[in-house]
Amino acid sequence: MSLVTVTINDKKLQVEEGTSILEAAKSANIYIPTLCHMNLHGGVEHNPGSCRVCVVEIEGRKNLAPSCNTMVAEGMVINTNSIRAITSRRTVVELLLSDHPQDCLLCEKNMHCELQALAADMGIREMKYKGEMSTFPKDFSSASIERNLDKCILCRRCVTACGKIQTVSVLSAVNRGFHTIISPAFGLPMVDTNCTFCGQCVSVCPTGALTQVNNTTKVWEALNHKDKFVIVQTAPAVRAALGECFGDTSGKAVTGKMVAALRAMGFDKVFDTDFAADLTIMEEAAELIDRMNNGGRLPMLTSCCPAWINYFEHEFKDMLDVPSSCKSPQQMFGAIAKNYYAKKMNLNPENMVVVSVMPCLAKKYEASREEMKNDVDIVISTRELAKMIKEAGISFHSLPNEEFDSFLGESTGASVLFGVTGGVMEAALRTAYEWITGEGLENVEFSMIRGLDGIREATVQIKDREVKAAIANGLGNARILLNKIRNGEADYQIIEIMACPGGCINGGGQPYLRGDYEVLKRRAGALYEEDQNKPIRKSHENPAIIKLYEEFLDKPNSEIAHHLLHTQYFYKEIS
Repeated sequence: MSLVTVTINDKKLQVEEGTSILEAAKSANIYIPTLCHMNLHGGVEHNPGSCRVCVVEIEGRKNLAPSCNTMVAEGMVINTNSIRAITSRRTVVELLLSDHPQDCLLCEKNMHCELQALAADMGIREMKYKGEMSTFPKDFSSASIERNLDKCILCRRCVTACGKIQTVSVLSAVNRGFHTIISPAFGLPMVDTNCTFCGQCVSVCPTGALTQVNNTTKVWEALNHKDKFVIVQTAPAVRAALGECFGDTSGKAVTGKMVAALRAMGFDKVFDTDFAADLTIMEEAAELIDRMNNGGRLPMLTSCCPAWINYFEHEFKDMLDVPSSCKSPQQMFGAIAKNYYAKKMNLNPENMVVVSVMPCLAKKYEASREEMKNDVDIVISTRELAKMIKEAGISFHSLPNEEFDSFLGESTGASVLFGVTGGVMEAALRTAYEWITGEGLENVEFSMIRGLDGIREATVQIKDREVKAAIANGLGNARILLNKIRNGEADYQIIEIMACPGGCINGGGQPYLRGDYEVLKRRAGALYEEDQNKPIRKSHENPAIIKLYEEFLDKPNSEIAHHLLHTQYFYKEIS
């Protein structure tokens, strides 16, 4: 591509033809504020030019131009901070504020709101424009996501994330002019749509228009109930991101301090979802081998991600026998805690409260599913946990590193990998290889299936068998693989699907990325490092898991294992 020479703020530079003014300025370390623009995962650029915050002055043009979707041209002279541009931006922000609720201190996005930050940067301290404000019904219908259209600035980021990245297309612009809103069709509440509750819309929303359902009060109430025995489990991706909420650089696992913080908050026992991830591998690998040996339906799809399961149930009713029947690690943990651990420790399950800390907003929905609602009682996100630690006045960085309680806290390196795309597949292959061959696997790292590409394929040689695997992250990529299966074009034995781009490390409940997807590589690196440092790296070698089968479950896919650890799927028709 040819280069063009432009001048930005008296600074000459050469950039590729077709580059936006915003990106050209960024390459020269010149900051232009934005609200609607955002680089989404997978190179998808959202730049509708609708907010007009990023306007700049171009020599020879009468009108100001939105820098996010105005392309550079040879000889263009641009001023990003002229009085005219600054005044226009300020007016735009003041107009947005004039129709925005003034409840910042009570808002879920307080201190993380991009409109709030921009107003602060511009020094806006009074409401210049006053008048009647728009009000809309709030949507509290789901267990995962809340919608408050009073706070929507019509940036349409959520529309792009839901439509182009996830291909679910629940949200779109409805009506015109001053009556425009972002909503499901016909104004339906989210719970009555095909929303998967993945939370990617929440992750990209710049204000508090889309937020997670806050369950922290429920947790505090449980912890303060003298008759309740409250235990907590933490998903692998949480430890790779929690530190960011306390100023740590991304890519640092804070497992020990997280455990210490949870113990200081008052939980009776602090356990690890990784234990249940090892258990999931036992059941899932056994199911895969059974299908391969006995003519079962292939490929088998992993079932750990509730958002993709929800997506599947809405749109692929003809393939309900393809996913593994295994529950997710979160739900397996709850079932074992209330049926095995409670009996072993002489506890009344009715007095137990199982709390999950998850990177995923769909996990809140999953725990409320009718067929599994007795497994886990309360689900909070990584962000919610960080808020609770701060609310409790715990000095996170001063905490010692502590260990999970046994025996539901014992895990292997394989289970840690569940937090990153490809991790479930890698963990399953480590066990399946040894079970099929009867031989020890010396190199446990399947590097060919690692990475953050949307779709990856690999062929693993297991003695005289070729196991063909595929991995998809992001529901748009999942749709591609699922359509290949539907059309008879897929020659795989096992497929892993994660709804969120990058996997759980990019879940809807994780610390906000603000478009910096390099963070995902560092979070993934933290999990790979923890796997490498574990003394045991194969799920079937976990002593606590072996003991669980000996004392309670008998063997993988036994009758009791199926009763407690497996589930079924249902076609969900939207009326």
